[in-house]
Amino acid sequence: MTTQTNASEDAGRGHRTMRHFTVHHDDVTLPVSRGGRGRPLVLCPGLSVTRSDLHELTGLLRRDHDVVTFDLRGHGLASAADRYSFDGFLSDLGAVMAELGRLQLPSPPVLVGYSLGADLALHYASEHPDAIAGLVLIDGANPLPEPFITDADLPLFRAMWEDQVTRQQTERANGTGRQVLLTAQDILGLNLEIDAVRSVILDRYRKIDHPISMIMSTSMAGDSAEAERASRYNRLWRDGIARLVRDRPQISTAWLEADHRLVFTHAPEIAEIIRSACRRLGGPTP
Repeated sequence: MTTQTNASEDAGRGHRTMRHFTVHHDDVTLPVSRGGRGRPLVLCPGLSVTRSDLHELTGLLRRDHDVVTFDLRGHGLASAADRYSFDGFLSDLGAVMAELGRLQLPSPPVLVGYSLGADLALHYASEHPDAIAGLVLIDGANPLPEPFITDADLPLFRAMWEDQVTRQQTERANGTGRQVLLTAQDILGLNLEIDAVRSVILDRYRKIDHPISMIMSTSMAGDSAEAERASRYNRLWRDGIARLVRDRPQISTAWLEADHRLVFTHAPEIAEIIRSACRRLGGPTP
């Protein structure tokens, strides 16, 4: 079930009309925005990332794409859920894609995902190959050769996400588009689940015949004071993509000198890589 809300003109971009609607499924409500013109493109955010967080990248892409963005359950203006899991988030993406199917887009969209959103996009594409034109996966869906989070890492990650949740208090209190309703334990549990998902994700890649482009950070974990740990994470991140390319050499990979925040620090470069990937597909143009 969906509910259409008012469309509004984006005065800053003149010829583009923003449309907003909600998708209701699985006892959650997901807000969806659509704007721009050209080839349809769906942008799936990652864990602890909202539509509002991705506003710069979205704005750049809407110059020559009909871009659909949305909030996952417990993020931004979406409603909370009783529990959070990979399958629950995957069902959110599926519900949005089903609604777009009912809206009868002029052509199948390119599906773009960031971080966890990349994993969701890949899983969706492997199950619904006729629903997409291609995939662009940003710093996620990495077939890691070993788990990212070890038992020794748990205290560090738990403390990091507790700090993140604390810093989110103002956003949650004000109910802003950048709020995240998940607890630190929710986020930790999801990251452990994502590790398990990525251990067998190569099988998902093997099911997809559509073009796939990867946009990856060279220093996923940055250059932190925990230099030894950061070095391990960064090496593991690069090793996972090397493993992927050995198995699926037709996949295109672009590396950016950045950490995992690349969608915020390198939005123009990412937008241009996505445009190039879409041009290689041919078909609709603005």
